[in-house]
Amino acid sequence: MEPFDPTVPLRAVDAPAPRKPTSMSATAADDVATAPIPPAASATFPKGSEPPVGVGQANVQPDKSSANPLSPAKRRSSDSEDQRSILLAQDGQSSSPKRTRPNASPPKALPTRYELCDVEDMVILIANMIGELIETNDSLAMKSGNLTRFHSRTAPGISVLDYLQRLAKHATLTPPLLLSMVYYIDRLCALYTDFTINTLTVHRFLITAATVAGKGLSDSFWNNSFYARVGGVKVAELKLLELEFLYRVDWRIVPVPEVLEAYYKGLVDRCDGYIIEGGLETTSPDGEDTDELDDEE
Repeated sequence: MEPFDPTVPLRAVDAPAPRKPTSMSATAADDVATAPIPPAASATFPKGSEPPVGVGQANVQPDKSSANPLSPAKRRSSDSEDQRSILLAQDGQSSSPKRTRPNASPPKALPTRYELCDVEDMVILIANMIGELIETNDSLAMKSGNLTRFHSRTAPGISVLDYLQRLAKHATLTPPLLLSMVYYIDRLCALYTDFTINTLTVHRFLITAATVAGKGLSDSFWNNSFYARVGGVKVAELKLLELEFLYRVDWRIVPVPEVLEAYYKGLVDRCDGYIIEGGLETTSPDGEDTDELDDEE
């Protein structure tokens, strides 16, 4: 290295010519700046040959996806869409409720005589009828001053069906006694116009009717303390309800068997899922349908 001489004038260094701007990325520009330029580079190429990739073509790549519709990228996207649609379908099937199949079971045939009917079936028939009465009467506006001794402040937290099942089980109510309680509904409503079967009166009426029917129609019955415990009321209150009921129906509590039979058939007709034996079709002794005989006559 030559020593520096301050008396010798400095020579000007030739500045490099400015490069033309190109549309290449910063990484490609750094690579080109560091790579040496071959001396045999030329701007003209023989006809029929493709030019080599230059500096300006470093980032230019042909669009293979447009030329090949089944490119891996599109296949991956289509596969992902198919998987997404399958997952959505599975989620929809799991979240949507299953359709319930219609009940195609035949109706249950009940005996012709109400005395032979099962207690559980009789309870279901009566509870279905009382439920219809409650639904109708609850929609009617109650007039002021029409409160009776059978009204409760609030509706009890037990359904009519469960309450009837409790009374029939523990108070040993037979089918004739249960049908007599239905008879008492019509008789009390006819003679006591302020009384209606609704949500607030049905439970007190049922325990009162069960007590009256058991003590008045059955040879063996319980005392008021037992009926009160089964019905969930106080003994003194049950006594007042019993006296009120007997006074309103004029102490007439014994129905005739024909009336109970008519009530039994009416309950079966208005309750789905039950029929009386032989109720589907009636045939004459000759085996011919009686309906056809009536039409011919």
